[in-house]
Amino acid sequence: MIEIIRTNSENIAFKKLVELLNSDLAKRDGTTHSLSQFNTINELKYVVLALKEGKPVGCGAITKYDFNSTEIKRMYVSQTVRGQRIADKILSELENWSRELESVRCILFTGSKQPEAIRLYQRNGYYPIEKYGKLKDIADSLCFAKDL
Repeated sequence: MIEIIRTNSENIAFKKLVELLNSDLAKRDGTTHSLSQFNTINELKYVVLALKEGKPVGCGAITKYDFNSTEIKRMYVSQTVRGQRIADKILSELENWSRELESVRCILFTGSKQPEAIRLYQRNGYYPIEKYGKLKDIADSLCFAKDL
């Protein structure tokens, strides 16, 4: 059974999962990829962890983007448990938390070399949007949104 808990970026398990995420992204995109500048986790107040048999196996976070929107960040599920829809549960909890924060929309970005992430977001009702903010000039960034 998967347990979903809420925490923040001070959580040690979250930090370890983000290290695995960064390693995975470096293999896909290279260590100097332009999207890596957005991968900081300092002072994230809204972090979700997925636990399987008490062991952290996945994570995600949200930040307030603007008055109406939250931005989903740092989504990751350990390779050993992929394919079990754990990311769907993390994403659902992040959306619920966004609603509690009175957001009416979630936005996010991912890279074109992350087909699993793209499928996850599309399967969960996210649709492509115009690149926003600093992502406008990054060729392989893809942006998505979902109305809550």
